[in-house]
Amino acid sequence: MMRRLRTLLLPLLVATVTTASAQRPPTMGWSSWNTFALNINEALIRQQADAMHTSGLQAAGYRYVNIDDGYWDGRGADGHLRLNTQRFPGGMRALVDYIHSLGLKAGIYSDAGDNTCGSGNRHAWGLGVGLAGHEAEDCQLYFRDWDFDFIKVDYCGGAHMRLDEREQYTRIAEAIRGCGKKDVVYNMCRWAFPGTWGADVADSWRTTGDIYDAWQSVRAIVAENLCLSAYCHDGHYNDMDMLEVGRSMTQEEDRTHFGLWCIMASPLLIGCDMATIRPEALELLCNRDLIALNQDRLHLQAYVAAKLGECYLLVKDIKRLGGRERAFAIYNPTDTEQHVSFPWRTLDMADPVKVHDCYTHTDFPPISGQFTARVPAHGTHIYTARTPRRLQRRVYEAETAYLSEYQELRNNQAAVTAIYATREGASGGHVAAWLGKRAENDLQWRNVCIGKAGQHRLTFTYFGGEDRDMELEVNGRHVTTLHTHSRDWASPATVALDVYLRKGRNVVRLYNASEWMPDVDCMTVD
Repeated sequence: MMRRLRTLLLPLLVATVTTASAQRPPTMGWSSWNTFALNINEALIRQQADAMHTSGLQAAGYRYVNIDDGYWDGRGADGHLRLNTQRFPGGMRALVDYIHSLGLKAGIYSDAGDNTCGSGNRHAWGLGVGLAGHEAEDCQLYFRDWDFDFIKVDYCGGAHMRLDEREQYTRIAEAIRGCGKKDVVYNMCRWAFPGTWGADVADSWRTTGDIYDAWQSVRAIVAENLCLSAYCHDGHYNDMDMLEVGRSMTQEEDRTHFGLWCIMASPLLIGCDMATIRPEALELLCNRDLIALNQDRLHLQAYVAAKLGECYLLVKDIKRLGGRERAFAIYNPTDTEQHVSFPWRTLDMADPVKVHDCYTHTDFPPISGQFTARVPAHGTHIYTARTPRRLQRRVYEAETAYLSEYQELRNNQAAVTAIYATREGASGGHVAAWLGKRAENDLQWRNVCIGKAGQHRLTFTYFGGEDRDMELEVNGRHVTTLHTHSRDWASPATVALDVYLRKGRNVVRLYNASEWMPDVDCMTVD
């Protein structure tokens, strides 16, 4: 009974402890970890702050100078954290004051559990310095005494203690709120999408394992984030990890890395040495067109509009929801050049379309009919586009839908929750799978926008190997039971019906409270 009561009350509790501003843009700054790891000190942090201030990065929008793991000297018998004064002889408050004097903000690091990741659960300096059991006093130290503006909270100690992620990260959010400092940016670093509850607790959350300085790492992180656009909303973001731009990847790979982090609304935390940054990397990191997409006032992550051969077409509104301006990317994850072509209808735009290249800052003459491009291996083209007339969206991929119980920590263990899975033959390359068995394990398209109220034909494309049912709900009202009949998991099938949709935003929901659903590919609205 107590467990059930806690389950019922926790969402209410979470809703009261949100630390984030409702519409804060993704964080832009620098973090010490990627280049310097544990080899940090006061002089280095001052040097990096100076470099951000004078190089043009601050003028481009970068503000946060973040100190990662490695600044402690254990925790005293009195329970208070001890600073490594050999590395930081002037103390943290003086260092933060210096960063602030440059017009910048300062960030710090901790762990949700007992020990930090860098300690390896064995080095004394990092044992017991995590937040667990000290949430209130540590937040008082970090944000009131030392005056930090940002915190990244890792999970090595949390895993070591086998803590419940939701309960512990919520407890930390309460402590941040209770410390009295406003507008602290709170980043959860759990190395996988933690659950839809994350947006009620933090400003951003890591969605993958740690990035490393190689194309394989960037490609894998993009692949994990292609389906997460529904969880980026109201100033809360999927964190694709720190930037490796300016280290050892090719210029083309750096362009893809930075450009996709921008259009997918990830926080932008530089990971190279800003004091010795290469000119071409600095120019890319200061690209005003790409940064504008990241900091756009709608705070949207680009979603998959189509898969074009081996390339992905991503798109999002900019400046105004449903407006005539959109940004789109053509991403080539393969090792060979790809030639792509698509009609403007794919992006819900009528032609002729005015196109601006965000990498070269050049404008094209208005383009009618098809848009074509050659995309180099590991390359990405990113554009903004303006149409004379916005068309009603027709295709809603499952990878753009919101799965109410989605998480990536314990899939298909104990209580199964729905996932996104790659599927040959799926229109966008993915399906939503493992849906059903509980009403809450559902799929929702939350922004089905209609220009004119009336009857509209909804066609659901799915994969299934047996008869399965889906309950259809529109705007909170149950419409009907959809019976699906398929004997071939490898081939798509469809079921369609006419449904009344109101003008403006509609919510279309599929669920089954007791049995499995088929794997959902997409919904077409005619």
